[in-house]
Amino acid sequence: MEQTRRMCFTVDLHDDPSMIARYRAWHGPGAVPKPVVAAMRADDIRALEIWLHGTRMVLIMDVGPGFDPAAKARRDAANDDVQAWDRLMRTFQRPLPGTPDGQTWVAMERIHSLAEQM
Repeated sequence: MEQTRRMCFTVDLHDDPSMIARYRAWHGPGAVPKPVVAAMRADDIRALEIWLHGTRMVLIMDVGPGFDPAAKARRDAANDDVQAWDRLMRTFQRPLPGTPDGQTWVAMERIHSLAEQM
C-alpha cells in the first residue's frame, strides 16, 4: 500500500481586505496557472488545501512517497512559471515572526493526532 504523509505550513496575509479578496480570487477553482498546478502534481503532491481565518493561512498538503522537498525546490527554482507565481503570491503574504529570511510559508509541527489516542 502506497503511503502518503501530511505536511502543514502557515503564513499571514497583509491585513488589507482588498488584498485578501484578490488572494482568494487567485486561488479559486481554475485560477491557479496550469503550469503551477502541473509542477505540484509532478512532485507527487496528492492533495493541497489552503485554509484562511482572518489573515492567518494554513496550507495542508498530502504528499506521496515520491515527494522530495529539496528536489522540488530545485525544480521550482528553474521553472519560470512557478517563480512568477511565487513572486506574485509574496506580494500578498506576510511571514510570521521567526520565519527565516527569504521564506514566507513556514512548516508547522504536528503535536497531536486523534489516531494516537487510546
